[in-house]
Amino acid sequence: MRSLVGDVFSRGVGQEDMPERVRHELRTEQHRGDILMSVVQLALCAIFVTLYTLSRSTSPADAPFMPVPWVLAAYAAFSIAKFRLACRGPIPAAVQVASILADMTLLLGLIWSFHIQYGQAAAFYLKAPTLLYVFIFIALRALRMEATYVVVAGAVAAAGWLALVAYAAMAGEDGMAVTRDFVVYMTSSTILWGAEIDKMVSIGLVTGVIALSIARARRILHRSVTEGAAARELRRFFDPRVASRITGAEELLEPGHGERRDAATLFVDLRGFSALSRIVDPDTLVRILTDYHATLIPPIRAHGGNIDKFLGDGIMASFGATTPSASHAADALRATEALVVAAATWLERLRREGTPIAGVGIGAASGPMVFGCIGDGARLEYTIIGEAANLASKLEKATKAQAVPAIVLASTWDLALAQGYAPRAVAPSRRRIDVAGIEEPVDVVLLSRDLQAA
Repeated sequence: MRSLVGDVFSRGVGQEDMPERVRHELRTEQHRGDILMSVVQLALCAIFVTLYTLSRSTSPADAPFMPVPWVLAAYAAFSIAKFRLACRGPIPAAVQVASILADMTLLLGLIWSFHIQYGQAAAFYLKAPTLLYVFIFIALRALRMEATYVVVAGAVAAAGWLALVAYAAMAGEDGMAVTRDFVVYMTSSTILWGAEIDKMVSIGLVTGVIALSIARARRILHRSVTEGAAARELRRFFDPRVASRITGAEELLEPGHGERRDAATLFVDLRGFSALSRIVDPDTLVRILTDYHATLIPPIRAHGGNIDKFLGDGIMASFGATTPSASHAADALRATEALVVAAATWLERLRREGTPIAGVGIGAASGPMVFGCIGDGARLEYTIIGEAANLASKLEKATKAQAVPAIVLASTWDLALAQGYAPRAVAPSRRRIDVAGIEEPVDVVLLSRDLQAA
């Protein structure tokens, strides 16, 4: 049992092995907890004020003073100050502890004052049900998801109640403050040690249970924040829909699972990039590549495409593979036209800057494909497999020989028209060409840079 509790607490609160971005996420969650705790404290204050205002006064008419309004005012002022502090940023540990001390001091001080307010022996206040609010103040610390503050709150409450019991015992006259008779205890201002020990044990047990629960919940929170950060990072390395498949998989992903569907794919590649890499410095080369991706990836995604992978200076995208689509060919053709326009603008800017990029080639094809998980178990990848993917890659390479920015498989062009695609190309050239790696000539449509306005 001891090892279990120790394991839960130790693994629940450790952050040393976490990346800084994960620790930042946790700090953000704790800050939200600070704000939530402050809001709850304000709500409690409002509830206390409402109950006090609506309830009939039970204090004697000649009571020397009325402590409740003063305590409520002090608690409200402290709660407002804490809320304003929480809105500015995370509340420091010293303020957290001060808040616990303030809560418990105000509550226990109010309970202590009852014997003066009602003109009774000190042991009178030990019967006050107001003690139950102690558990609210202990549980309130759970909102920050730190067991330490729950334990501090419980320890302060138990120590404070012990001090009140000791004061009542010392204030009793001729030893009449203590009794062993439960009936006498319940019907007079006396002390029953067993009853007071029960109260302190209850405070300790509730504190321990909440603290243990918080430690376990914090461990789960750490894992959740870590996995959430990893999932967000995953979406930067994978297409969002593929990343969702990975993070949402109910079972461990294994290679060998595939789904067959009709889809379209296109390949984009920079011409002359290898030659450029030999004459520019690495930083410039990476900057150009980053600018290239930033220019051409948005048009693909804007038309429903998924980035399957980056191939150095090449981009492989698919339409209708990750998620079945009745317009996959039309979407691919719309993306192809958008890419031709975006690439032309980008290349013109590079030429004005004196960067020698020969051009951009795009190949598009469609047909039955298999979308699935491949690899050896240690290294997996979601990708598309099929004749159309290979053909699109070959058509992209053929753009250089044909001196056009894009080549589309003729059957894909026809399918796109049937799916509602409206060409922007002015008199697109349809012909039968030889493509490297394919024995027979291929029917294709050649797209020039001369496109109508969208």
